[in-house]
Amino acid sequence: MLDFYPATLELPKGHFIDGALKPDPNEPIAVRRPSDGAVYSEVPTADAETVDRAVRNARDAQRSSDWAKQAPRARADILRRWADLIDRQCNELAQLEALGSTRPIAQATGWDVPYLAKTIRFFAELADKHGGDVAPTAEGQFGFTVTEPYSVVAAIAPWNFPLVMAGWKLAPALAAGNAVVLKPSELTPLSALHLAKLAIEAGMPAGLFNVVQGDGPTTGDALCRHPDVAKITFTGSTATGAAIMTASAESGIKPVTLELGGKSPQLVFEDADAALAARCVARGILGNAGQVCVSGSRLVVHRRLQDELLERTTALMSQVTPGPTWREATGFSPIISTKQFDRIDSLVKSTVGQGAELLIGGRPLAADDEGAFYAPTILAGVTGEMDAVREEVFGPVLTVQSFEDEEEGLALAEHPVYGLAAGLYTSDLSRALRTIRRLEVGTVWVNRYGRSEDFAIPTGGFKRSGIGKDLGREAFEANLRKKSVLIDIGH
Repeated sequence: MLDFYPATLELPKGHFIDGALKPDPNEPIAVRRPSDGAVYSEVPTADAETVDRAVRNARDAQRSSDWAKQAPRARADILRRWADLIDRQCNELAQLEALGSTRPIAQATGWDVPYLAKTIRFFAELADKHGGDVAPTAEGQFGFTVTEPYSVVAAIAPWNFPLVMAGWKLAPALAAGNAVVLKPSELTPLSALHLAKLAIEAGMPAGLFNVVQGDGPTTGDALCRHPDVAKITFTGSTATGAAIMTASAESGIKPVTLELGGKSPQLVFEDADAALAARCVARGILGNAGQVCVSGSRLVVHRRLQDELLERTTALMSQVTPGPTWREATGFSPIISTKQFDRIDSLVKSTVGQGAELLIGGRPLAADDEGAFYAPTILAGVTGEMDAVREEVFGPVLTVQSFEDEEEGLALAEHPVYGLAAGLYTSDLSRALRTIRRLEVGTVWVNRYGRSEDFAIPTGGFKRSGIGKDLGREAFEANLRKKSVLIDIGH
């Protein structure tokens, strides 16, 4: 039985700096549970002075501990012990995650926390399997490259998968020899504090992984602009990503990795398996109630298959079990806040006003508690100019467009702003390979929708959906800088 009672949880508070929780007298931010809207905690807002203390402590810890200079396997051993502790304390982490986020306890226990541990183990294995290269040079010369960590990496994680997204950023940066200062979202701040505590228990030097709480304009901006932050990694909205790039440029030019917004198409050809495609389309928009960067929010389907696919998809999307995230039976997530709920509802209403046909949803979804649950929604008869097609809704809203031939389908699948991911459904291998090359997105899934646990496959977007990659060897290498060396040995 995974059910738990929110009032019984012991909640960590403050920042986590130099291996311990630190109180903060600054004005706190009230934190609400999306399942019922209740205020359950508060977090401080780290000002520039607190951010400076956390970053300088991380810099000093990275230098004094020789984290980057010790044998890579020693770093890997600590990271593996950390992953083992995460597995052993899965229930504690999952409850903190579920309490104040959109992640139901069954999903947090069954996927989020185990996935986090696996992510850390994957990057731990890269620690001693990557180095420099010897270059082909002229006789009498010896040329090679040396890889070095940046020193302090600023990681800013989103609210939709707090632990998973933190792991994407922490694991490669720490495995490569950096220190990390993490700012979790002020909407989901607590699980990161317990994660940092477990890192200390695993033997990680104090200060190597610090956590600062606060909002974007105050804490996030100060973190990005700090002169000792050498690299920034962020997952979130395209607008915030642009602000981070500005802060990076204005504070001394530092590299950024950005996974940003998406408006991903699910392109279904007439020869697709309709039952398979319906299951994937439904999962692609219902997962976390559509609050996923790669959410498959635009169905682009061949007219010959449209009626059957819509009938199947509508039936699947109508069978959800909303409820508070602390109940095991809950299978459908609440919306993170009333502000986001109102935005979703406004985009749906405006799109209907622009001429779209509302097939299902478009309303609040009744649940046992007073949370912000939005009914799975399908909007048919849309055009590319309508609001719900142009903008990232970040909710369980699926738009539907149909096509007659491959060229028309590809034209509809293309988005003028976003290029994060796409789903492609066909039984024709040649068509699949042609279409993969034509889709201007960072990830294409064929006859499936969503990532697997193959951590070697990188993820990241094109166009305004981001820069750089998370996961894979690419994420590890992005946390290292290369130094070129050329030696004359002929004398």
